[in-house]
Amino acid sequence: MSQIWLPACAYAPVCLTGRRSQTTERCFSMALISLKDVSIQFGGPPVLQKVTLNIEAGERACLTGRNGEGKSTLLKILAGTLDPDSGEIVRSPNLRVATLTQDVPTEMDGCVFDIVSESTTHLTVGSNHPGAAKFITELQLDTTAHFNSLSGGERRRVLLARALSAEPHLLLLDEPTNHLDIATIEWLETYLARNRFAVLFVTHDRSFLQRVANKVLDLDRGKLAGWDCDYRTFLERKQELLNDEAVYWERQGRLLAKEEAWLRKGIKARRTRNEGRVVSLMKLREQFNQRRHLSGVSQIEVNADSNSGNQVIQTENVSYAWDPEQPVIRNLNVRIIRGERIGIIGANGSGKTTLLNLLCGRLKPDSGMIKTGTRLSLCFLDQMRTELDLGKTILENIADERDEVEINGRRKHVYGYLEEFLFSAERARTRVEALSGGERARLLLAKLFTRPGNLLVMDEPTNDLDLETLELLEEQLANFQGTLLLVSHDRSFLDNVVTATIVIEAPDKIRMYPGGYTDWLQQRPTTVTPANNAVKKKSVRAQKTSLRLSFKEKQERDELPGMIEKLEKEIDDLQSKVADPVIYQSDPAQAALLTRRLPEAQTELEELFERWTAVEERAMEAGEL
Repeated sequence: MSQIWLPACAYAPVCLTGRRSQTTERCFSMALISLKDVSIQFGGPPVLQKVTLNIEAGERACLTGRNGEGKSTLLKILAGTLDPDSGEIVRSPNLRVATLTQDVPTEMDGCVFDIVSESTTHLTVGSNHPGAAKFITELQLDTTAHFNSLSGGERRRVLLARALSAEPHLLLLDEPTNHLDIATIEWLETYLARNRFAVLFVTHDRSFLQRVANKVLDLDRGKLAGWDCDYRTFLERKQELLNDEAVYWERQGRLLAKEEAWLRKGIKARRTRNEGRVVSLMKLREQFNQRRHLSGVSQIEVNADSNSGNQVIQTENVSYAWDPEQPVIRNLNVRIIRGERIGIIGANGSGKTTLLNLLCGRLKPDSGMIKTGTRLSLCFLDQMRTELDLGKTILENIADERDEVEINGRRKHVYGYLEEFLFSAERARTRVEALSGGERARLLLAKLFTRPGNLLVMDEPTNDLDLETLELLEEQLANFQGTLLLVSHDRSFLDNVVTATIVIEAPDKIRMYPGGYTDWLQQRPTTVTPANNAVKKKSVRAQKTSLRLSFKEKQERDELPGMIEKLEKEIDDLQSKVADPVIYQSDPAQAALLTRRLPEAQTELEELFERWTAVEERAMEAGEL
């Protein structure tokens, strides 16, 4: 493997455009980094196999692929933190690359300002870092707070601010929406769309992907292909590609069977065989031996328990505070019924995880009461994945010494169960610490669903899942017969799964709304600013001084009853005429005119009644009845 630093007019090995990726050799003026025939392998099949890629300024590309395909590996190679086994990497001079990694560090020394400012030393001299200050303000960070004291979402914002403060030419984001609240995600979408640096990102968030990406790169079985289109169009074209691939291998399979039969015909056939035909057969055999099959789809199945009581959880004036001077939850009153699927949303640090822990009994309230229903069996998925033992294998994490697990009353061999989550028998003996973030997410779901439950509590369940597994999880949760409580910032996931949304606006403003995220947007109260409030008060005073009917309203009050009576007579006449079949034979044009006029007259009558009712209400307020 070699790395080459060349000027901007250097040779670019690939341009990804059109329906499928096309390898071309051309000069380029905007290329930031190029990979040519890059390969890397970690013991099994190649993770990247002769990958060729060219990234240009201004591109916003999403890298898709199933968990474990090598997306994070490709980002590390582009960032320069991992060397491939072979191939060339061509970088433009003075290229600045900033990265946001998939995992949030559990510990990092320093306060927020120091950590964000680490990436700006090349931009300014001394301690003044306007770039750091800008993003600290935009992302609402406390400059003096110590990193280790922050929540997961707040730590993610700090790392994001550090990456953006570097003013990179190429920004690499690995699952950037993990742990971020919705407001920050929407801010990031807008910021990326308005700036001209190149962005390559991996995400499970379909809303984020659809709003940001103008190109889709797909990593599948070690090969990279690209489409200049949005995500929905990519899905259609990728399916067409898979269909073409299936047809190709079906034809090749028939040809192989035919040639194998020819070779086995016997001594006479072997004496007269065509040597070139035999060579072609050997090549075809090798081609089949080296073929990498598309991995299957996860077969997630929620392990449901017997029904709980109708009332699952009820809170009465519940309050909780980590710091007595800063309550997290104050006077919470909420009632959860069996079968409800409730999503919890709010800003980072607003107390979403705390609320989950209170509702399922992991924390006790400082005041108030939490009543739980009968026959509850709890399954809890922790966003920090603390239930996984990194030093043990996949098999040991799922079954310990057992050979079987029981799912919905059916016993399954543990290897068969793990294959449903796309872990082969060989992969099952791998230590968890060697798995990708997405594979760990799948394993955590596999472990969770070995336990029967009728109250399923999930804290950020979508983090790091590939899109296919995410969509299957949505389907299973939507059909879950028990009660579901989940915290998520994935807007599409919330819309597709939940029946109600609890929104944490402030410690004493925690409200439940029917429907998902989009439904909440339509129902949420409008924020009243001091200026708007003053206008509102002025408007109320003006209404009080003008309660008396205007001249026009008095005139309408006198004329509307007569207009209504006249229109009612017209409608009666129209109805009798259109009911007569003779008119359709004697005068078809008149019949068509009457049938068009009837619904128009009925609409006009409804409008007159509404106006007359409004005028009468005004008259009542003015005391002019």
